[in-house]
Amino acid sequence: MSVPQPLDPGQKAPLFSYQEDGVTVKSSALSTPYLIYFYPKDDTPGCTKEACAIRDSWSAFKSAGLKVIGASKDPDSSHEKFRVKYDLPFPLVADTNLEVAQAFGVYGEKKFMGRVYDSVHRMSFLVSADGIILHTYPKVKPEAHAAQVLQDFSQLS
Repeated sequence: MSVPQPLDPGQKAPLFSYQEDGVTVKSSALSTPYLIYFYPKDDTPGCTKEACAIRDSWSAFKSAGLKVIGASKDPDSSHEKFRVKYDLPFPLVADTNLEVAQAFGVYGEKKFMGRVYDSVHRMSFLVSADGIILHTYPKVKPEAHAAQVLQDFSQLS
């Protein structure tokens, strides 16, 4: 087991692809800045709070020109149920083999109730249109994350 080592601002974001509306999208083809946020599991309390806070601020994200992409190890079928249940307007990456999480450095040792195990950590990255990490969020508070990202992005723009 290892401690997560998230990428730092100034580093190039790893390339990845995901499904959106039945089409494969490559991160290298994105022409706008984006937030990629990693979370442990669909439809769990903290993950739901974070996703719904982003959803509730969706008009501000759109106005800012900031794309949002969620990522967890859950499969597409779980993501689709989660998106529909909470009316999430952004795509979710099914990182079932943990390649994206490991590339961004968010997978590693966790401790919970005396148990130690490896898992995806709740971390996010604000990435420029040219693929450079602008801001790393190694400690995310689910309810406040959307507002923090929007504030940081407005200061960077």
